[in-house]
Amino acid sequence: MDPLKSIAQIAASGMSVQSARLQVVAENVANADTTSKVAGGDPYRRKTISFEEYLERDSGLNLVRVSDIGRDQAAFSLRYEPSHPAADAEGLVKVANVNPILEMANMREASRSYEANLNLYEAGRKMRGMMIDLLK
Repeated sequence: MDPLKSIAQIAASGMSVQSARLQVVAENVANADTTSKVAGGDPYRRKTISFEEYLERDSGLNLVRVSDIGRDQAAFSLRYEPSHPAADAEGLVKVANVNPILEMANMREASRSYEANLNLYEAGRKMRGMMIDLLK
């Protein structure tokens, strides 16, 4: 297989999973302060994302893909708001188990990983262009 095409495939698989990771982080941040609409109900549960390496048979490359988008089973936070519709008998409301600081760190890491894969893709594209120029 063409090594320059391999660079593009590897970088594209990396960008794809980091894009999915950014989507999960964005959803978590958007729902960080949600509560249940009914008393005793559960609020939004933080999503997690897992990746796996796999062998792409046609090219023989080890690529990466999303293997699972799951739910974080960590306990919900409780907030005292007796007038809230979702408050229990003691006036406590369950709040989503999302830590905005952790999500911002995940967003920064995913963004940098995406950018690194994009730079790899661009470098491969430039090398391919230089090779074509040499063959002219």
